[in-house]
Amino acid sequence: MTDSEQVENENARVSRIFDEMSKNYDRGMSLVERLILGPARHWAAAQARGRVVELAVGTGLNLPLYGPEVEHVVGVDISPRMLDLARTKAAADPRVELREGDVQALDLPDASADTVLSTFTFCTVPDPARAAAQAYRVLVPGGRIVLAEHGPSTNRVLRALQRGIEPLSIRFGADHLLRDPAPYLTEAGFVVDDVHRTGRMGIVFRVLAHKPA
Repeated sequence: MTDSEQVENENARVSRIFDEMSKNYDRGMSLVERLILGPARHWAAAQARGRVVELAVGTGLNLPLYGPEVEHVVGVDISPRMLDLARTKAAADPRVELREGDVQALDLPDASADTVLSTFTFCTVPDPARAAAQAYRVLVPGGRIVLAEHGPSTNRVLRALQRGIEPLSIRFGADHLLRDPAPYLTEAGFVVDDVHRTGRMGIVFRVLAHKPA
């Protein structure tokens, strides 16, 4: 099997998983954020400015959180059913444009965004390095990428638990529990400005980085 066939197969698997969980996604995320992740999503949306590309927009949970500093949002997701729910949330906001697509191969021009935003995406993207490289490409020089992602806990016991259950979370939820998102940004060429750990037992990464001018 070629590399392109492997990517296509993995993308199809992730799309199926999120299509299947779409109906209950908002309810489940609300519970997880309340108990474990905290308000990282609200923090991330508050950092967005100008023309925004949102990676894996999902059901559109971030869309109502964008402030007046945001001019336009292109939300990209690989799951048609998740996008159907996002369209409902975006119906009253003319700033929002939703597209079915692969965040590892964005169908957007170079230097067309001021902000790239990702919330709990790098854990599920098959190749986060490619997603980071695409974010770099579409940002203007000086543009910012904002990440709110979960990853390995700062607590040793919880980190061991994450390691133990990760094979199941990957298989059934396409969810990699031990990915640190910041190195993918550095590899892509970003300058990482801040990494702040929040959430229960430090499970959340709040990351700000920029494309050098």
